[in-house]
Amino acid sequence: MNLSRIIERHAQFTPDRVALHCEGEDITYPQLWQRIRVATAVLSAHGVRAGDRVAWLGLNDPAMLVLLFALARLGAMLLPLNYRLAAAEHAAILAHAEARMLVHDADHREQARALADARTMDLLASTGLEGEPAGADDAAEAGEDASAVLLVYTSGTSGQPKGAVHTQAGLLWNCINATHAQDLSAGDHVLTILPLFHVGGLCIQTLPTLHAGGCVTLHRRFAPGPWLADVAARRPDLSVMVPATLRAVIEHPDFAATDLSSLRLIVAGSSVVPHSLIAAFHGRGVPVGQVYGATETGPVSIYLRRQDAMAVPGAAGKAGLHVAVRLVDDTGNDVAPGAVGEIWIRAPNLMQAYWRDAHNPSFAGGWFRSGDLARQDADGYYWVVGRSRDMIISGGENIYPAEIENLLLAHADIAEAAVLGQPDARWGEVAVAIIVCRPGVVLDATAVMALLEGRIARYKLPRRILFREDLPKTALGKVQKAQLLDWVRQD
Repeated sequence: MNLSRIIERHAQFTPDRVALHCEGEDITYPQLWQRIRVATAVLSAHGVRAGDRVAWLGLNDPAMLVLLFALARLGAMLLPLNYRLAAAEHAAILAHAEARMLVHDADHREQARALADARTMDLLASTGLEGEPAGADDAAEAGEDASAVLLVYTSGTSGQPKGAVHTQAGLLWNCINATHAQDLSAGDHVLTILPLFHVGGLCIQTLPTLHAGGCVTLHRRFAPGPWLADVAARRPDLSVMVPATLRAVIEHPDFAATDLSSLRLIVAGSSVVPHSLIAAFHGRGVPVGQVYGATETGPVSIYLRRQDAMAVPGAAGKAGLHVAVRLVDDTGNDVAPGAVGEIWIRAPNLMQAYWRDAHNPSFAGGWFRSGDLARQDADGYYWVVGRSRDMIISGGENIYPAEIENLLLAHADIAEAAVLGQPDARWGEVAVAIIVCRPGVVLDATAVMALLEGRIARYKLPRRILFREDLPKTALGKVQKAQLLDWVRQD
């Protein structure tokens, strides 16, 4: 079934129900469906065909969801861009994806124009998806279950972009798993504040709530004050958060006085949540569940439901309704009960493949190798204990050290560089760079930061720059980052 059909069906079943609320505007399911039909015709008139990639650059916006469903009808793919990236990073992703068109909001008009000019691709303002063009009902639906519909990029450990390709069927299966994780129904109202360019913002609650026929209140971007104000005024049932947003809400002066009683569940994701943050919400009577997954898994894979959240705070949860999970050792065998192993996942909501990298070793016999380490207790709950990869998660954003290290090592005055994550009370982790200068060269932190600023997103910039005479290595020359982290903590 075409992904857009869920909006059409709810428009028929519940024509008075609000699907989306954003900045004071209510959009009912019939109105949303009409916008999708019009956008389909607009895109078709611009020559978008099955298999094409159409990028979105903008803040959270109903237009992005309209674009997704319209592209689903055409059998094309949405490529959501992280608006926090530097222009060079956007250009690399657009080139790798061979994007045909870039759709943008008003806040990113100039940036989008520069990107489109550099690639000679079509450019369309989000308002261009509106109107009443002739032939709105005539666009042939080319999208099917197996059609790729979403291309989400995440930097690889090599520093090169990797695009996760998700099919329409995969997104629908993810909605089913998310519905079970959160007991979603048509009467539910969710408050979305995470960026829709991430699967966390798009696929944990937003799409699943529309699949269920519920209402999504959409914030253009997160701020703790407006989140608290809308919880009090609009009375949502659920919201997805990351540790950085949880902390910002808890530390806001209105937290203690705000009525949170409408919230039956806060769902936390992206990284292990500190117990102090969980306790703050539990103390207000709001359970904090969790969703574990990755861009590649849809992401809903392992989850802690409301019924269990208070009893086992901090657990990742149990395997999803339509998800198989293994914990595997270095030889590919299942670990003993209670032992730590790498999380392997098999599910119908897994990505189809990496774009232009179909044989990536992250897949083994239909299983996705997450690179994350966990143990399973006697009651079936998974507990994430660390990552086998070096990825840093800061404020819900993934930072890959190799990308920063490669930029540093490209400078003639730097002999060696290592980037690692240091625990941080506010952001979960922050990047720290350790530099070894070439003989006779003296650099300071300001000079090193100047090498990075403007070339990567600001959230990727190291918060500390430290200098050493050498880096500890194994006999094979691999940098021993565990030793470096101990040194950083003592510094």
